[in-house]
Amino acid sequence: MIRGLRNGDQRGIRISDGDRDLAAQRLREALAEGRITIEELEARLDAVHAAVYAADLRQPLAELPGGDAVALPVVGRSGADPTVLRVGAAGLKRAGEWIVPARLQVKGGMGSVTLDFCKAEIRNPIVQIELKLGTGSVQLLLPNEATADVDGVVATIGAVNSKVPSKPKTGATHFVVSGHTRMGSVTVRRRREFAGLRF
Repeated sequence: MIRGLRNGDQRGIRISDGDRDLAAQRLREALAEGRITIEELEARLDAVHAAVYAADLRQPLAELPGGDAVALPVVGRSGADPTVLRVGAAGLKRAGEWIVPARLQVKGGMGSVTLDFCKAEIRNPIVQIELKLGTGSVQLLLPNEATADVDGVVATIGAVNSKVPSKPKTGATHFVVSGHTRMGSVTVRRRREFAGLRF
């Protein structure tokens, strides 16, 4: 069964603008790789931008490697609400072995956040993280080969800094980070190694 569709439901879940952007990006990569022509790109892009449901993306991504994985985000339950992580004044840190849901929402008025995904169990090709924060920095530590799109993040007073590629890779987890923080920076990077230590 195509991911994102349920048995007996051929329309599936509704997709977001971010899902359409990922599908469009995969088509542009296919053009650069010589897999499709400019004429095919234009026709497929029209279909992607008109797509409403996950199933609508199957045809424009047909015959391309990794198409479904890039375009059809896996949500644990169709239409499921995001898992909410609440940040207190002492901050929030999640590290080690933990199960990462397809959608995370991080909320809080004050306190820094560190989410370390390096040893976590990531079951979905795309992980969506929405930030709704007041003050405090955010640090996301990603596994090797993972990519991240941070274009949807707004830091009112602070910077958004990603040190990993933004283009999705077939077979690697892609993080889509959005939302806002009023005061504090957002950093996305891999864990560093020094003298046998990782941090």
